[in-house]
Formats: sequence, structure tokens, C-alpha cells
Amino acid sequence: MNSFENAKHIVRKAAEIIKLEKWITDILLHPQKEISVSFPVKMDDGGIKIFQGYRVQHNNARGPYKGGIRYHWNVDLNEVRALAMWMSIKCAVADLPLGGGKGGVICDPKEHDNVKALSKNEIERMTRAFTRAIANDIGPEKDIPAPDVYTNSEIMSWVADEYAKYIRQPLEKVWGVVTGKPVEKGGSFGRENATARGGQFVLKEAIEKGYTVLKTLNGARVAIHGFGNAGSNFAKLIHKEGCKIVAISDSKGGIFNPNGFNPEDVLKHKEKTGSVSDYPKAEKITNHGLLEIECDILVPAALENVVTKENANEIKAKIILELANGPLTPEADDILFKKGIVVLPDILANAGGVTVSCYEWQQNLKNEKWSAEKIDKMLEKTMRTNTSLVLETAKKYNVNNRIGAYILAIQRIAEAVRKSH
Repeated sequence: MNSFENAKHIVRKAAEIIKLEKWITDILLHPQKEISVSFPVKMDDGGIKIFQGYRVQHNNARGPYKGGIRYHWNVDLNEVRALAMWMSIKCAVADLPLGGGKGGVICDPKEHDNVKALSKNEIERMTRAFTRAIANDIGPEKDIPAPDVYTNSEIMSWVADEYAKYIRQPLEKVWGVVTGKPVEKGGSFGRENATARGGQFVLKEAIEKGYTVLKTLNGARVAIHGFGNAGSNFAKLIHKEGCKIVAISDSKGGIFNPNGFNPEDVLKHKEKTGSVSDYPKAEKITNHGLLEIECDILVPAALENVVTKENANEIKAKIILELANGPLTPEADDILFKKGIVVLPDILANAGGVTVSCYEWQQNLKNEKWSAEKIDKMLEKTMRTNTSLVLETAKKYNVNNRIGAYILAIQRIAEAVRKSH
């Protein structure tokens, strides 16, 4: 089942449970608009290369489309459709005044399989050409892109700059066309660790409100699968809460120590050597082995589909907090639900990123700059409120938390759809 069919499957399931009108289900199963563009870019050697890019706008019943742009050699339309649908659901789970969209360009932002990476200048020229190709379909009131896989704040500032030139407006007037910008260029405080911070609030709410067998975070044993931005920031935050981080892995392998790690030290080691895998005073483990480790909280923070029907029965964690997108397959979800393992699903657990993106956009529209403290307070309120609502919804319908989150989101989108028809 491809990722888009997978996303549709969960929407159908949630819609059936709440007996949603068929016409609204059909609206949710079909993206409103799919933009496919090919555009020429001048390369460093003077030649011209044609690139293919996509932007899928899934649903805007609750507000402008919102979602990242990824640069990757495997970008395809089905993947972008699925991600756009997930963004509609994620924004609705967090109760943001936004819909869902996603974009991507097929390219080589880093070296892979003996394919040479694009230079920084080529990436900039490609970004500007892609922005011109989709400029009529994006905008602060229409569709607001953000960083995603292999895109960053600098790339977003190029998008904003090119968009301003294209529509002949001063840049300051159109900052809101993208989020995830550098702070000095209309970006927001709190963006760097928003995903991790949001996940921390989700976890605390679930524990404090008695939805898990854990009574406190203090002393909880945690295994983190993926030590990129989300995984490492999350590790630092919960280490301060008294959690014992017993296992960490990245793409090159993992480490285990029952006495726990100081994540700051592990991060320094990774920055110096390129990996956590040969960190001293640790037992080497595989990525696969980390998932099956004896722990209280497992945090998949890297790849999709790492917990499947093949290994779901081996999971010993009491709670799974999904900071990655789609780390569990639907079959794994069902197995874990029957085992009584609490899964805090991606569309809730990693929604901190899009929530702070929404705050950035709101600041841009009002030409304001909010303090880091204000943003943190707002994020905490949003994440805690919606965590309780998701877990209550799942309990009410006796379904797993992912279906509970979809039900809550679909009810919110359906309400907006009814009003507009």
C-alpha cells in the first residue's frame, strides 16, 4: 500500500466510526488541487537542466494550505499527496486555523548512490525557479510553505525573496508567505526545538492525566531512535526532567547504557565524529535492536515504518512517542493497541513544529514579534489541551490514539466544510 492509500485508509476508517456524510469523506479523500511543474535551471557548468516539482493543496476549509517543501531524489506525487493530507489532519488536531499542503522537488541536495550533490548556488537558483513556477498558487492568505526534508531556513528566505520580487511587493509585506525563516528575517523564536518541545508537552499531559501506566517522567527509561534535530532536542529536554536516556541511535548505529547518557555529551561526540555509534562507555546496538530494548518510553524520531507487524510483538516500551512521521505501520498499531502499549501518534506528538509555524505566520500578518516565553506558553496550552481531547476521543470510541486523533481532526474539518457548502 503506497503512502497515499495508507493515509486514505485511516481517513475512511475514522469517517466510518463517526458515520460521516459520504460527500464530506469524498472531499477529504481528494486533494483540492495538484500542481505539477517542470522548470529550467542554469547549472554551475553553464548547462541548463529541467527539474520537476510538485505542490499538492489538500484542503483549505479551516484556513490557508500549510506544509513543507522537501528536496529529495525520491520525491513522487503520491508521497506529496499523502503528506498534504496528513498536514490537513495535523493542523486540525492542533486546532490551528490552517489547512494542509505539501511540496517537493526531485533533485540531489546531498550526495547519494554515487550521484553528485547540487552546489549551494545551484540549490538557490533551483529554489528561485521553483518559487516562480508556483508563485501564483502560494501566498500569506493562500498557501504557506515551510522547511522539510533537506530544506532549511535559508532556503525559505530565498522563497520569500523571490516571491516578493515576482508579485512586486516589498519583502516585509509578504514575510508570511513561508515559515521556518531565520529569526532576523521574520522568523519566530522557539522554532528550532518546537517539535521536541511539543512532544514533551504531549508526553507530560498523557502521564499527568493518568492515560499511561507511568506516574511520572522522573526516572523513566527512554530509548531514542534517531538523533537529529527532533531526537537530540527532545533528549536534552527530558533529561532535565529526570529521565534516564538508556539508548540512542542514528543512521550509523546505536548505543546502550542501563545507567543512562548525558545527551549533551553524546551530541558533542556526534558533532565531532559524525555518529553516536562509537561513543565511549556504551554497548553498541543496532537500530533494530534499539526498538526492542527494555524501556518505559520509546521515541522513534527518524524514519517511517520502523515498527511493523514483524517486530511489534517484540516492543517492550510502555509508551511510544512518535516524533518521526509514520514510524508505525497500521498493522503494528493494531498489535500495540491490543498489547496495551500507549502510542502517542505523530499527527499529535510532532505537531509542535507546525504549531510554532502557525505562530510565526500570525506574527508576520500582524507585523509583531512575540517573546520566546509567550510562544512557549501558547505551545504548552495548545499541545496539552489537544492531547487530552485526542486521548478522550480514543477512549470514547474504544479505538487506538491515532484513530482518535483522526476522528477529532475530521470532526473539526467537517464542521468547516459544512459551513462552506
